[in-house]
Amino acid sequence: MSASTIRVDSPAALAGAVGEKATGEWFTIEQDRVDAFADATEDHQWIHLDAERAASGPFGATIAHGFLTLSLLPHLAASLVEVGKVAMAMNYGMDKVRFLNPVVTGSRVRATTEITGAETTGLGVRLATTVTVEIEGAPKPALVAVTLTLYVPEA
Repeated sequence: MSASTIRVDSPAALAGAVGEKATGEWFTIEQDRVDAFADATEDHQWIHLDAERAASGPFGATIAHGFLTLSLLPHLAASLVEVGKVAMAMNYGMDKVRFLNPVVTGSRVRATTEITGAETTGLGVRLATTVTVEIEGAPKPALVAVTLTLYVPEA
């Protein structure tokens, strides 16, 4: 399946897109990214960094940090929802995150998203999406998260 995008003309039109789904492009999680994330977060567990030790560990190789995979959501899902007539869009948070399957370093992942809610607020429309990060060839996804984004309309 190739990438797809949900497109609406304005924040107000998001309510009509509830239930729509989109799928992004595959993205490879390389060891150098895992190493850089370990340095940035001071999380240097062997399962992420020591290829020799990890080869005999539970996953047969190093794995990406769960929070690294989560931190890639802006990149993985960036093109999945396009909203016109927006002055600003901002991360509003998350309602739920579950890490379901480790991402072995070198694996390809992609995001699929489903719009699950659109609530009008005093500032704009707060969009809820359920984002699933799939691992190519794996029976279970890496993670599922309910993300919230606030879309402020143009004046």
